Amino acid sequence: MKLRACSSVLVTAALTLAPTAAASPAGAGERPFLDRLNTLSTIASTVPENGDVNPYGVFTIQEGTGDLRRGNVLVSNFNNAANPPAGEQGRGTTLVQITPDGTRTTFATIDPDNLPGPCPGGVGLTTALTVLPGGWVVVGSLPTADGTSDTARAGCLLVLDKQGTVRETIAGDGINGPWDMTAVSSGERSELFVTNVLNGTVAGGGAQVDQGSVLRITLCTEEGGLPQRVATTEIGSGFPERTDPAALVVGPTGVGLGHDGTLFVADTVLSRITAIPHALTRQDSAGIGRVITSGGALNGPLGMALTPRGDILTVNGGDGDIVETTPAGRQVAVKPINNEGTPPGAGALFGLSLDLDGDAVYFVNDADNVLDVLH
Repeated sequence: MKLRACSSVLVTAALTLAPTAAASPAGAGERPFLDRLNTLSTIASTVPENGDVNPYGVFTIQEGTGDLRRGNVLVSNFNNAANPPAGEQGRGTTLVQITPDGTRTTFATIDPDNLPGPCPGGVGLTTALTVLPGGWVVVGSLPTADGTSDTARAGCLLVLDKQGTVRETIAGDGINGPWDMTAVSSGERSELFVTNVLNGTVAGGGAQVDQGSVLRITLCTEEGGLPQRVATTEIGSGFPERTDPAALVVGPTGVGLGHDGTLFVADTVLSRITAIPHALTRQDSAGIGRVITSGGALNGPLGMALTPRGDILTVNGGDGDIVETTPAGRQVAVKPINNEGTPPGAGALFGLSLDLDGDAVYFVNDADNVLDVLH
C-alpha cells in the first residue's frame, strides 16, 4: 500500500490496494473462514468503574504505544449506567481495553463538559472506533440528552492520544450521527470511512427516511502533531434509516474496505450489503452503491469485518448470527454466536474485529455486556 505525502494534492491522493493471491475470497475448494471456527468463549466484562453498558465498537490494537498494548481489544460503550439494565442510550463515555486473557482496564473516561472542540450534543460513544498510527484513537459520538431519539444530536468524531486524553474533535461538514467506521493509513495520511445515521431520522419520527450517508474523511498527521482533517467527501448516500425505541436509531452500520478499494456497507434496515466502487478515489456519491446480497441469512446486519482473504463478516442485530459473504455476494457460511435476549440473539451483537493472527473473531455481547471470541 502506498499513499501520497500530505503535502501533495490532498483531494485526489489515495491508497493503492493491490490484489494479491492471498487476498482471493473463498471460492470453489476454499473452506469458508467461519467453518474453521467452532468455539465460543467469554473473555471479560466490558463494564468499567462508572457502570457504562451496551458495548458497541470493537478494535484490535495493531501497534503498542503509550497506554495501548498490541493485541489488546478496545471497546466503546454507548449507554451509561442509569435505568439498569439497559442504561440511557447515547450517554456512554468510556473506552475499555481488554487483554486476550481477560484483564480489563479503563483506557478513557470522556467528560462531555470538557472537550477541546465542538461535539454537538455531547458524548455517546458509538461503534465507530479505530486506532491510527502513532496511537491516535478515533471514536464516534452520537449523543442524547435523555437516552431517547428525540434528543439525539449530530455528535462528532473524538480524537484521543495514546494515553486516552481527548485532544481534538472533528465535527460538521457532513458528520451527523457517526455510527460506524473503518480506516486505512499509510505514512502521514489516513482515510476514515464513516457512516452517518441522523440525516432526517429524528424529524422522521420513526418512519424510514433514505438519507443515510458514508463520508470519506482525509486526515493528515505531520511531525507527530495532531491528525488534521484536510478533506471530506460524501461517497455514499440515500441509505435507509429510522429511529427505533429499542435501538435508538437503525441505519447504515458496518463498513469494510476490500482489497481492490471497494467499500462494503451493511444496510441494516433492508438486510443487505452494498458495494461502493473506487472508495479511495471517487469524488462524488455512488448512492447506496451496488447491492451484492440481500436477505438470506442476513437479518439486520450491524458490525462488519473482512477476513484475510477478503470475505465479509457481518453480525445480525435480528437473531445473533454471524454471516460470511464473498465480495461477489455469495453467502457461504452462517453461525449462531448469541442466543440471549428476546427473541433469542436479537439486539445482542454490534461490533466485531479479527485478532492479530486473523484466525479468531472478537465481538461484543450487549445482552451480557461482555467481550466474546469465536475461535
